[in-house]
Amino acid sequence: MNAHSAPQERRSPGLRELTVLGQPARERSDAAHNRARLLDAATSLVRELGARNVTMEAVASAAKVGKGTLFRRFGDREGLMRALVDHAEQEYQRAFLSGPPPLGPGTAASERLAAFGASTICHTLDHLDLYLAAEPCVERRHLIPASTVRLTHVTTLLRQAGASGDVEALAHALLGYLDTALLHHLHVRRGFSRARIEKGWRELADRAVLAAPGA
Repeated sequence: MNAHSAPQERRSPGLRELTVLGQPARERSDAAHNRARLLDAATSLVRELGARNVTMEAVASAAKVGKGTLFRRFGDREGLMRALVDHAEQEYQRAFLSGPPPLGPGTAASERLAAFGASTICHTLDHLDLYLAAEPCVERRHLIPASTVRLTHVTTLLRQAGASGDVEALAHALLGYLDTALLHHLHVRRGFSRARIEKGWRELADRAVLAAPGA
């Protein structure tokens, strides 16, 4: 990938729309402040207690607001968990869409693909409890905006790296390795180290572009 291909990716309308997840287009300053206060309180409780043990009552108490305010803002506990995931995703998406290389633009697509997998593994494992708590039902898993952004990004990098065949299907297969439930199984149940999981991604990504013309 040359340096001129990166701005084109950042200007993609689909990616630009999908990088803002669960956030209203415009908010009054007081509403934005209250939202941030609620999310900060919830984030602190997740770190302290684990996502599964965080209740709406505890978040309302920590944020010093009425429980009704919290429910009106996020709907229910699942909505709150989704908002926390969205908050984490926004920062992460900025890193791989427009941050410094090798994760962001400015280096070869194959290097960005390797960095994307390694970074996603670290990001998911760092927020594993939260992602598991907000995991959507099976039939909706691939429809959430965060999944669409990652699919578009990996598909773009594969094409830039010269991958052949059905590149979108290949991207789905690669992203299956980064599935939250699978990472939980490998890391927690099977005892794979982060280094071993990352090595597995790099091998898969290398094979994905190995047969590309000129590779």
